[in-house]
Amino acid sequence: MSGKSGTDTMPTGTTSGTPQVLLAHHLKQLKLPTVLREYDKVARECAREGVDHPRYLLRLIELELIDRERRTIERRIKAARFPAVKSLDTFDFTAIASLNKMLVLELARCEFILRRENVIALGNSGTGKSHVALALGLAACQKGLTVTFTTAAALVHQLMEARDERRLLKQQRDLQAVQLLIVDELGYVPLSPTGAELLFEVFSQRYERGSTIVTSNLPFEDWTSVLGSERLTGALLDRLTHHVHILTMNGDSYRLKQSAGQRRAAAARAEQNQATAETVDPDTGEITDP
Repeated sequence: MSGKSGTDTMPTGTTSGTPQVLLAHHLKQLKLPTVLREYDKVARECAREGVDHPRYLLRLIELELIDRERRTIERRIKAARFPAVKSLDTFDFTAIASLNKMLVLELARCEFILRRENVIALGNSGTGKSHVALALGLAACQKGLTVTFTTAAALVHQLMEARDERRLLKQQRDLQAVQLLIVDELGYVPLSPTGAELLFEVFSQRYERGSTIVTSNLPFEDWTSVLGSERLTGALLDRLTHHVHILTMNGDSYRLKQSAGQRRAAAARAEQNQATAETVDPDTGEITDP
């Protein structure tokens, strides 16, 4: 009997066959696509630099971890169903003087989500409420948290559809489980009594269990016009505002100002093009069209 144990025997793949083919097969089985893609290039770099085997392996594993985290964040963003991916880097804080910039930047650290606190952004249309909500949702995805984005009207529609199809409990459990729920545009569309009750149930079930961001173009005192019941509105606000950060975002419409700026820029370009197209008559010195 041989004195060698089974662990002393080298795997056959290291001594026979085509190593590149076997390595590719094993790395695919282990779900290490970045190692598969980068191992040869990194090996050549390490050979030139005189890097030893442990550091070569460390480089490969670090690349795999970085790429894996990137893919995970992409999956979270896709699962959140954002209508657009926006960050605070592209938000013009100077356009909305009423907005507390320091509070927004603090919220972007996402600690409020871990504390299960809420955020409500109030202001007239076009002041960037959705942009801020989307940016906070993106920050949460990057922090490894689960996010769902929806409008109030779409959420109510989904809940009523789920109720009619006898899957309301599952829909409610899914909404309760997500760490950050963003409900955009509350107040743009009046809700039916049934829809208002279903929306209230979502907020109630998430109370102190998960964080919710709500954006609305209406002040709190006008929410009854959307929910249709003072009693329901009072109960909903009681839960939403118990642990809450209020973002006041009143001011001129950012979209209207941006549109006006684009029109002015287009007019300026047209004038410049017209001036460029004009020529000077060499005989008379007069400016004429070509």
